[in-house]
Formats: sequence, structure tokens, C-alpha cells
Amino acid sequence: MNNLLVIEHPLIKRDITLLRDASTSSEDFRIVLKRIASLMVFEVTKDMRLTSFGVQTPLEKTEGYSTADEVILVPVLRAGLGMLEAYLAFIPNAKVGHIGMYRDEATLKPVDYYAKLPPNLSKSVVIVIDPMLATGGSASAAIGYLKQREAKNIRLNCIVAAPEGVKRVEEEHPEVRIYAAVLDRELNKNGYILPGLGDAGDRIFGT
Repeated sequence: MNNLLVIEHPLIKRDITLLRDASTSSEDFRIVLKRIASLMVFEVTKDMRLTSFGVQTPLEKTEGYSTADEVILVPVLRAGLGMLEAYLAFIPNAKVGHIGMYRDEATLKPVDYYAKLPPNLSKSVVIVIDPMLATGGSASAAIGYLKQREAKNIRLNCIVAAPEGVKRVEEEHPEVRIYAAVLDRELNKNGYILPGLGDAGDRIFGT
């Protein structure tokens, strides 16, 4: 798992526990998910390029900075929407694309149903966001779709990852860095992460 970075932090560990708890309400689940994503943004974006310029403080002129990279956020519908607001709070000028996929419960394969992406993918930092990396089918398909449209600098941010999903993304997209809050044990026979936190989309939206 050479491309996986698990972001270790006491506050993330605390909040992962709240997400796992079956008694956590949808309202609290959304709040906690956003909080974890906010903590992860710093690591996912720490290699972004900067442009320097002069800025006048109340006392003197000094050097200031702005980000030089254009960022495109691509939440995988629908659960990825639960992480989007956290990113936009820190990168308000980011553009947002959407890729809609769901997992066929019989075959465990991804089925795509919607895609709408901004232009300039080839020159942007493209961050795919999805809380769960289980079989890796949806994430790998989303990354493949972006690469077909000339995206080059792609990174994947999930909350909970399974070894099977990490392995698949690494094999099919070895250049993509994966950022996770926790690496869980395994998948069950139905393709759900163990110990996991259930279906993130259902828990976010109360469905």
C-alpha cells in the first residue's frame, strides 16, 4: 500500500468513533463527517504551489501568498457531498464537478448515472472525495473517467478505507495518492467494510 497515507490525529480517532456508533443521528453524522474532512484538507493540499506578492500591513509592507494551483473538487454522488462543504470552506474558489455512481448490490460493480465536470482538468489539482473506499470499484471508475478527460494530477480522499479497495486503486491507478482517516480490517461477503460505519450515504441523508 505504497500510495496510501492514513492521517493520524487524536481528534480524527475520536470522531471516527462517533461515525462508527450506530446510535449517532444523521444530523450529528453530517457534522462529524464534515469535521473530519476539514482536518484532512490540510494534508491533502499541503503540496499545493504558492504565488508570492507584496501586501501592506498596518505597519509595513511584507510578503504575502496566494495559491497558484486551480483546484477541482469531484464528490462521488451521493455520499461525497457530505465532505464537499469542508473543502469549500478552505478553498472557496475551487470548481466542483460531480460523478454519480452506485454499487450494484448483486455484482458489487459500479454503475454510473451522471457526470458533470468543469473545464481545465488537465491543468488542475483534481481531488476525488468519497467517504468510503470499499471494493474500490466506484473510486477506480471515477478516476478512470477523469483520466479519460485528461486529468493528470488526481488525488483521492476517503474517510474509511478497506485493504481491498486500496489495492485495486493502486493497481489500476498507481500514480494516484490515497488519503484516508482509517484503514479498516476487511470487506464482508456483501462488500461492506468491517468494522466500518455502515452505508455512509444512508447515514448522511437519513435514507
